[in-house]
Amino acid sequence: MRPIFAPIAFLASLAASTSALAQSVDQAPPKLVVAISIDQFSADLFAQYRQHFTKGLGRLLQGAVFPSGFQSHAATETCPGHSTILTGAHPSRSGIVANNWYDPAIKRADKRVYCAEDETDPKSTSDDPVVSARHLKVPTLGDRLKAADKNSRNVAVSAKDRAAVMMGGHRIDQAYWWKGGAFVTLPKRKLDRAAVAASAVAAKTIAEGASDFAVPAWCAGRDRAVAVGEGAVGTGRFALRPGKESDFRASPRMDQAVAGLALKLADSMRLGKRRSTDVLSVSFSATDYIGHGTGTEGLEMCIQMAELDKTLGDFFTQLDAENLDYVAVLTADHGGFDMPERLVQQGFPAKRIDDTLDTKALAWAVTSQTGIAAPAGSDLLYTDGPSGDFYVNRSLPPAEKARVVETLSGLAEANPQVEAVFTAAEIAAVPVPVGAPQDWTILQRARASFDAERSGDLMVFLKRGIVPIAHGAPGRVATHGSVWDYDRRVPILFWRKGLAGFEQPAPIETVDIAPTLAAVIGLKVPAGEFDGRCLDIDGSARDVCTGVR
Repeated sequence: MRPIFAPIAFLASLAASTSALAQSVDQAPPKLVVAISIDQFSADLFAQYRQHFTKGLGRLLQGAVFPSGFQSHAATETCPGHSTILTGAHPSRSGIVANNWYDPAIKRADKRVYCAEDETDPKSTSDDPVVSARHLKVPTLGDRLKAADKNSRNVAVSAKDRAAVMMGGHRIDQAYWWKGGAFVTLPKRKLDRAAVAASAVAAKTIAEGASDFAVPAWCAGRDRAVAVGEGAVGTGRFALRPGKESDFRASPRMDQAVAGLALKLADSMRLGKRRSTDVLSVSFSATDYIGHGTGTEGLEMCIQMAELDKTLGDFFTQLDAENLDYVAVLTADHGGFDMPERLVQQGFPAKRIDDTLDTKALAWAVTSQTGIAAPAGSDLLYTDGPSGDFYVNRSLPPAEKARVVETLSGLAEANPQVEAVFTAAEIAAVPVPVGAPQDWTILQRARASFDAERSGDLMVFLKRGIVPIAHGAPGRVATHGSVWDYDRRVPILFWRKGLAGFEQPAPIETVDIAPTLAAVIGLKVPAGEFDGRCLDIDGSARDVCTGVR
């Protein structure tokens, strides 16, 4: 016999659903866009830990959930990945082809160009840049909003300068990132009192130190030391040694500080409380620092996932306390891959890259075969790593340069750790890909990352499971940047109060986020301005892209 209260409960549920549907259909555009990036938060990490997300990420799981998003290009690094989120453009259009690219003709000894620097400034180097968005060829959502309404505010906060700049764009009202133990901002900008206060709180914590983070019960199985180099990782609990800023930065405390500053800025600037629509971009970097330093499968990452969920929960709770009508989106700039030493214990035959693919070793081999050497005081080859763009010294005569490219291509193709090699001409001849990103060939992925002005003379891609760190050690055990799914696939989650939630496993792209948000806030953007498409993120009868019920 059924309990007599079942129909009442059903009717109450139906009434709540009907109310939510009506709200979803009739809501005016939100006054605040909250765009969140979790650096190195792969779709694999999301799937592995989502059952434990009950706070901030748990809330987003009630919205529109796309577990199979793609950073669809080949250059799965921080700068290109962040550049796609609020521009709706692939690196081939945005010009952000990597974290660093090389200009052998640049008039400085440092031939490397950082993605978020103004290299024309004499004070700028790729390691200590004068931060700028000058290399970003397309506008962000915040840029577009400010062009449409000068009163709109565009704010970006991160632990990394490139993340803040690539999500904020050219017309940023406030931008902050972490450098040298404090939050800093763009050149010739005055620090906001909120940033000064946030830095003071962080400095006090660093000076005093802090004990271990608590280990959730569901992390106990991850607590196992794995040898790498002359040390081991897998058992860390993020104790903060007094005065050790590096301990603070590569821990959940960094995310907490970023969230705290973002909230202070939202309050002081009255984001979402005025007639104009505002954008608050927040990039959390600790997951990336931890992934590089200790890998993705140890106790350290398990604790980080638990603390990240808490940090986001507190963040959303405080936004709610201000009675803000906001739409939130969360994604990642790229995924990540664990260290080989642990992967081989878990059934995956991963390997570290061989020293024969070192840039100097390849240059020596090319010179040995061709007799062509670099002019005095310069290098024959320039590259930011063994996978990705290779640049040949531009001072070589055309015939010699062509021979170097041909010889280098042959050497790379013959290496058993290399999957594919393409010349710039081969990549440029391919149309920018469209369609489902999981079906793109490696050449098409390369094309989505290719800019004729900035990309190399040759692109080299490693085989699946080859980690491009030849010799691992605690602090540098794992990385990302490949063309494979573990680096390309990221979650994409949308949430707004009253939104009829759903889960859609079909693949989408991070370049779909900007056109979707533009539709939600009613921002008109001319056709052809985005590489992505608008997603109908409301599970009700209304189509947010067209406004049609």
